[in-house]
Amino acid sequence: MKKYETGQLVNVSLVGHGSSGKTTLTEAMLFATGAINRLGRVEDGTTVSDYDPEEQERKMSVNTSIVPCEWNDRKVNVLDTPGYTDFVGEVKGALRVADSMVSVICAASGVEVGTELTWQYADEQKLPRMVFINKMDRENASFDRTLEHMRQKFDQKLIPLMLPIGSQAAFAGVVDVLAQKAYTGASGEAAAIPADLRARAEELRQEAIEAAAESDDELVMKYLDGEELTADEIQLGIRKGVANGSFVPVFCGSATLSIGVKPLLDAMTAYLPSPAGQEVKATNPATGEVEALKVAPDAPLTAIVFKTLADPFVGKMTFFRVASGILASDSRVFNSVKSEEERVGQLYYLRGKEQITTDAITAGDLGIVTKLGVTSTGDTLCDRAHPLVLAGISYPSPIFEASIAPKTKADLDRMSNALARLVDEDPTVRLRREQDTGEMIVAAMGESHVDIAVRRLARKFGVQVVTDVPQVPYRETVTRSASAQGRHKKQTGGRGQFGDVWLRVDPLPAGSGYEFANEVFGGSVPKNYIPSVEKGLQSAIQSGVLAGYPVTDVKIALYDGSYHPVDSSDIAFQLAAQLGFRKVMESANPVLLEPIMNVRIVVPEQFMGDVLGDLNTRRARVQGMDQEKGNSIITAQAPLAEMQRYSTNLRAMTQGRGFFSMEFTRYEQVPSLQTAAIVEKAKKAHEAEA
Repeated sequence: MKKYETGQLVNVSLVGHGSSGKTTLTEAMLFATGAINRLGRVEDGTTVSDYDPEEQERKMSVNTSIVPCEWNDRKVNVLDTPGYTDFVGEVKGALRVADSMVSVICAASGVEVGTELTWQYADEQKLPRMVFINKMDRENASFDRTLEHMRQKFDQKLIPLMLPIGSQAAFAGVVDVLAQKAYTGASGEAAAIPADLRARAEELRQEAIEAAAESDDELVMKYLDGEELTADEIQLGIRKGVANGSFVPVFCGSATLSIGVKPLLDAMTAYLPSPAGQEVKATNPATGEVEALKVAPDAPLTAIVFKTLADPFVGKMTFFRVASGILASDSRVFNSVKSEEERVGQLYYLRGKEQITTDAITAGDLGIVTKLGVTSTGDTLCDRAHPLVLAGISYPSPIFEASIAPKTKADLDRMSNALARLVDEDPTVRLRREQDTGEMIVAAMGESHVDIAVRRLARKFGVQVVTDVPQVPYRETVTRSASAQGRHKKQTGGRGQFGDVWLRVDPLPAGSGYEFANEVFGGSVPKNYIPSVEKGLQSAIQSGVLAGYPVTDVKIALYDGSYHPVDSSDIAFQLAAQLGFRKVMESANPVLLEPIMNVRIVVPEQFMGDVLGDLNTRRARVQGMDQEKGNSIITAQAPLAEMQRYSTNLRAMTQGRGFFSMEFTRYEQVPSLQTAAIVEKAKKAHEAEA
């Protein structure tokens, strides 16, 4: 691959809903540019983009792939992203390093949830964009219906620069609105515009010229004076309009038939911005001052890491974009986030899984390096003498949790390191240890996301694990005061064991935790045994009398007892305290507490009734409802036990268009009906362990 200057680069993310044809379009671009001599198929697992075994098996993308295409003396770095919402972290990383995006939409399905989501992400980053209405040859495909659907969903002005010739089985080619030419078949053979499209093509040409003129003051004056704009002026106007977001060009075709692909490549190189002339903002970590850097090779070095892969053969692969300056092979760089120096070995360009060696990567370009030590996704690489930090990548919070456990002792020994590498590879996977249940919890974006993470552990790191629904961290408390004696006496012929305590338990306000009080007077329990009693109680409250859950919101007072001058001991009073604890808890009307979550749900208005009805079955209490951009926002409080698999249910109820977040707020008493079932389940679990 030849070297390209910053001004010759185009970094574009292909985004859209799953099965809209992004990977097939990428393959068609590679074929059109001569990078490959045969078209691979997603169904056969033979595409350049989908090289991961998981992708080939599932027939869908789960990773972002970098696929450079050389066209019109430009290098178009295509970032082929997953469409399934479980892998939205990959999309966020790709959009962070792209200068523009092409939204790929199926002409039969129209605007789907993945389209809406990625459009929203592009709005957040103010990314210039184009639209490619794909699969015009598919049954029920309709260019006009899809265009109208987009106009209903999105605020941006949409300007068609291409028209389809026929549709569905009759789809034969495309009309270039600006050039007023038709191109038919995969070869793109020039032809006359069909008679039934001429009037509309001319109308759309005038609309496009007007939009191009409005993006530039000089052009609009010339246009208003009635002068004809040249082809170069129209191209300049469209380029400016795309860059400032005043309109979005729309193209169409069929990636499968390779129709409309070359005109799309022409449009990418003509209208989408290059990194040259742009600015990036970086922060000096020592002073907090923000510097504006030109995206140019002579600027100070900064590079953002947007993806990390753990390859069992190559090692750790770090994907980066050079934001400014030049990154050279066999050099040293400074990780300004970790404050560590890294040695950079051989640099590579990527085309799918193919690694193409290079001695340096210039500002605006994408590449990879292997075997960095401490660097992870979101970090900045720079010169040690000029430390700078670029803005990181904002990832959504996980919404699906599963408990994870090793299958064998050998897996246990390797699991910790493997999980750390997995999280390093995918920042949308989070790990934590649930203190109350002792479980290792993996949090991700959905059930498929967890499933793929588990399979990666096995394939890449040789670690077999099992997953399950996490245990709900219930707790126990009391609802009234009570007193009881705990007496431990054991005689074995020699020195015996004797400890005797009287305990009182009182309920405390919610969230108070546990308190111990020493109310002994007169030395009925010697002072040196008071810590023993407290130690015994600390151990005892870890397992309540109802279902073995930790006890909270109680005050336990030691107010009396007795001792033996010879047989009393530290362990005897610990055991006495534990016996007394169980008796006093049983007398104080123990109850179960469950975690209550604050829940925020965003759904399209048409699904509001279904979602509210479902919440009622989950013992949820709706706190409020609001409207925002055609969506309903529901705030509610619900028990965690009822919300553990809510992400799957919500997607099913809303055709994948609903989203939610939740956070812990407090513990509340479990209703008696649910308590009986929980206690019975816990009893069976204890019996099985025994």
